[in-house]
Parts: sequence; structure tokens; C-alpha cells
Amino acid sequence: MTNKKPNILFLMADQMAASALSFYGHKVVKTPNLDALAKDAVVFDSAYCNSPLCAPSRYVLMTGQLPAKIGAFDNAADLPADIPTFAHYLRQQNYQTALSGKMHFCGPEQLHGFEDRLTTDIYPADYGWFPNWDDPDTRPTWYHNMSSVTQAGPCVRTNQLDFDDEVTFQAKRYLYDYARGKQERPFCLTVSLTHPHDPYAIPEQYWNLYKEEDIDLPNITIPKAEQDPHSLRLQEVFAFDEKPITEQQIRNARRAYYGAISYVDEKIGEVLKSLKDCGLEDDTIIVFSGDHGDMLGERNLWFKMSFFEDSVRVPMMIHAPKRFAAKRVSESVSTMDILPTFVDFATDKAPHDYVMPIQGRSLLPHLEGKGGMTRS
Repeated sequence: MTNKKPNILFLMADQMAASALSFYGHKVVKTPNLDALAKDAVVFDSAYCNSPLCAPSRYVLMTGQLPAKIGAFDNAADLPADIPTFAHYLRQQNYQTALSGKMHFCGPEQLHGFEDRLTTDIYPADYGWFPNWDDPDTRPTWYHNMSSVTQAGPCVRTNQLDFDDEVTFQAKRYLYDYARGKQERPFCLTVSLTHPHDPYAIPEQYWNLYKEEDIDLPNITIPKAEQDPHSLRLQEVFAFDEKPITEQQIRNARRAYYGAISYVDEKIGEVLKSLKDCGLEDDTIIVFSGDHGDMLGERNLWFKMSFFEDSVRVPMMIHAPKRFAAKRVSESVSTMDILPTFVDFATDKAPHDYVMPIQGRSLLPHLEGKGGMTRS
């Protein structure tokens, strides 16, 4: 690494299954911008989240601590304001910290170390999405149902499209303002898109990137009588058995999901172009990852909340070709490792004085070709 503190551009996609990306081997999905980024990046082939659900996964990602340590159990969990995040640690190193997009913070604290939130969040910050464990037989009315699959297809607009267009616009404007202001402080800009999260609906221009006959079906189907108890519970929660699901509906859902990935790729391409146009590309470490994946019908499961591969595995790559040689890393890592990695980017001091103990381990040894750090 150079002596200059690098900028950090952290790109996130919501519910992005690593197995659905071409740089992980998918034969159908089109992601030219991510493919180009991966070509010169350190790509982690075995990256996982620590809790395959939006809010808990993001809390872990930001704090470097396991869900049980910080009480991140569901989408109504509060992230206590006194738990430091990577944004706090980077501000301590004189970084500007900004968030454009989703982070799913619940509770009154909506910054958690970010100096600026460039957009609102797409989800409410109240505690409405709580599971009533005293009444497990009553299905929550607010949760997913199979309409995301049965109604999948092309659309004109959705609130998620409006949101992600705004996220992209604000991120680009942040970069332009930073460049024209000749800032002396480095930045950490988190750009968090809500696609390809269901509902599986996407405009025709992305839908038409794919032919119906090219859409692959799930590799594994598990009859109800052979499902494990947790999978049966998930099927009950998202009302899997309310009506039959046809093969055509499964193809439609996966086709729309692939289209949403191409939409994400386009938005990321816009942000990367702005970074380059502003002359910031060489001084910026680009990190791409997600919060969790999507089962997409595998094992007759949809969405997330299971520890099967497509739900819990996430994409992860770090692009800084002048600092780290491009390579593939086969050792298993997790998104909990992002906080100590960012801290390593920001300071040469080691070991670091963390305000609270963390369970994450820096990815820097992998990036520098020195192998991973042993977990305690």
C-alpha cells in the first residue's frame, strides 16, 4: 500500500446471490461493469454473511461483531447507538463518511457514524417488522408472500427503481462535489442499492436482455415430506403452499431477478464512470459486496433466512490494482471482516485499539498475498 490514505468506495447490492453473477461462473447473467471490475480485483470465492436477513446482516457488516453479540436477531432489532461501526472508526482517522441508500437501521439513531446520509432509507425505521415468538403459528402479514413469484415480470416503475435511481444520482453528485471542492480529507462513500431484492419486477429493457429459453431452473427440488423443519417453517412464513407455483412463474421470477442484476450493474457502472471522470479512480479502493443472497427456488425455497448456500453466500471483491494484484481467494471469509479491513486501509497502526472487541478479521493479508489470519 502507498503512504497516502486511500478513499473507499463501498458498493452494496441487496439480496444478491453470488452464484447468479457471471464472474462467479453464471452463464446467462450479463454484468459487464462488474466483470470488468473483477478482472483487476481480488475476488473472494467463498464469502458469506453471518445472518441471512437484511437488518442483522448489515449490523454485523458495519460493526464487525456477531449477531448474538449485538442483539441483531431480526428486522425489528435495534442497533444500539453506542456500538461503534466502521464509519465511526474511519471518522477517527479523519475520513469523510457518507451513505447513499439502504442500511435498514431500526430505531432513532439513523447515522451510526456516517456524517451524511444522502438519501432516506427505503424501509421505515420503526419496530413494526417484529416476529411474535409467543404466537409462532400466526403468519406475519407484513412478510413476503409468493406474489413476488406469481406476479413476476416486466414493469413500468416500482418504488425500488425510484429509490435506486436516487441513490445513484446522489452518489454521483457526492463524487462531483468532492472533486470540485479539492477536499483534503479522504472519503468513505457507501452506495447501497436495494435491487435485486424482490419483488421480481424490472423494466422491459432489462427483462429483454434475457430470452425465456435461456433461463435456468432450480437444480434441486425438495418435496414437502422431505424438507427439514426450518425449511418447512420458512415455507409457512412466505405462504409457499397457498397456491401452486408453475414452472413458467419460476422462470419469470428468475428472469426478472437476472434483469435486476443487470440494472444494478448499470447503476454501478454510472458511479464508477463518475469516479473516473473526477480523477479519483487511482486513489480509491473499490469494495463490492452484499448483505445476503436469494434461494430463487432452490430446494423449493425463496428469498433468504436459511443457511443454505444461495441464501448465505455473498459476492465480495476489492479493486485497487495499484495496491493489490488481481487474484482469486479460495479461503472462506465473511462480511464481518469488512470493518477491520477498512480500518487497515485507513491506518498503518497495528494492532488497532478497538473501542469494543470485534470478531471480524482483516482481509488485508489475503489482499497482500500473505494468507488469511487465523480466527480465535
